[in-house]
Amino acid sequence: MTDINTLIHDATIGLLVLLSIVTWLLILIKVVQSQKATQQNKQFIEQFWKSKNIQDAVKYAKQVEGPAARIAQVGFQTLLDADDQTHQDLQQTWSRQDLLERHLRKQILTERRHLEKGSAILASIGNNAPFIGLFGTVFGIIHALQAIAQSGNASMDVVAGPIGAALIATGIGIAVAVPAVLAYNYFVRKVKGIGADLDDFATDFVSLNQKSGFQIQATVVKTQNTLGKTLSNTSDDVKEQEAFA
Repeated sequence: MTDINTLIHDATIGLLVLLSIVTWLLILIKVVQSQKATQQNKQFIEQFWKSKNIQDAVKYAKQVEGPAARIAQVGFQTLLDADDQTHQDLQQTWSRQDLLERHLRKQILTERRHLEKGSAILASIGNNAPFIGLFGTVFGIIHALQAIAQSGNASMDVVAGPIGAALIATGIGIAVAVPAVLAYNYFVRKVKGIGADLDDFATDFVSLNQKSGFQIQATVVKTQNTLGKTLSNTSDDVKEQEAFA
């Protein structure tokens, strides 16, 4: 029985060490991911609004990576794929707007889900690590009490050492939980900030195309095939990044 208690206590500490490694690895990945997305969005949005016209904006969007760039690509591709013969009059303008807004919202949700990957793991570790540590402490104390009983000496010198060793698991559990919770809260706020920026860009994107009745000039249609290929490639890249995360 004593061996089992010791084994459980040691296994619990080993599990907490593993969770700590996972936590810091996720923190590193998420920091790089969020900083990269923020920088890409800032650069793209700044350069996008410096474009002289829609044609230049379409060409620029298909050459850049990042969440905001993918939203612009989806928006332009949606308008290019729309049935121009069906939507030539003003009565059909709002249906094109609804179509554009729906695709933009869908892409924003996709980008948010991609940025939120791994956050649930951090939350789970932060919530459960202290209890895992307490679980190990319980069996460590059982082992310590059994050892004290067998020795027949209950003095403070004999009791303090084994009990203190058993409490190490609880301390490690708290040490694992604190960074995980702090990181989770930070990344939740970070994703909300990026999502707000994407929402603002999508709103401005709709307003931009509203001025032209959600119609893209025929010269832009020449870039449709290239833009479609770009969207396909970026979609594959996002899937690969989600699988890695």
